[in-house]
Amino acid sequence: MHSITREAMMKAVEGAMPLKRWKHTLGVMETAVTLAQRFGGDPHKADLAALLHDYAKYWPTDRMEAVIREQGLPHELLEFDKELWHAPVGAYAVQRDFGIEDEEVLDAIRYHTSGRADMTLLDRIVCLADYMEPGRDFPGVDRIRELAEENLNLALVAGFDSTIGLLVSKNKRILPSTVEARNSLITEVRTSKEE
Repeated sequence: MHSITREAMMKAVEGAMPLKRWKHTLGVMETAVTLAQRFGGDPHKADLAALLHDYAKYWPTDRMEAVIREQGLPHELLEFDKELWHAPVGAYAVQRDFGIEDEEVLDAIRYHTSGRADMTLLDRIVCLADYMEPGRDFPGVDRIRELAEENLNLALVAGFDSTIGLLVSKNKRILPSTVEARNSLITEVRTSKEE
């Protein structure tokens, strides 16, 4: 049983990453809470998942690989970009280190880089906040921010389009769940327009 305070958790997360990434984490927290308030999500869960989303980001690759192999995480991950590994490894690590048991929060951490079909509202909020927090600066981020003023799903589709386009331009493989996430969101957007 863990009984870690929020202050201690913040200190532990801050200590697990360089200052630049900590500033990013603070930006994701602020953005996730704003998005939760805007789109009817739970701001407390959004804040917690955003705080913890990059906890394992700076673990050595061999440590992340060991967790994937030893904890029964999907081994297919090892065939894809190592940048994706910290999300499922992070979900495992925050459960182990901080006693986080809320599956909704753990899933939002687990899928914040890859997405998945039928993402929960919290999944969407944390994933989108990670794309568009104030410190992010990449081509298309302003359009994502504009869309996020009105439509969470369209903003997230734009985020996935950005990721998929980048991967294609680098001739890298795309994790199937990222394509499934985009397709699922597009279907939802079209269905909502037809109603």
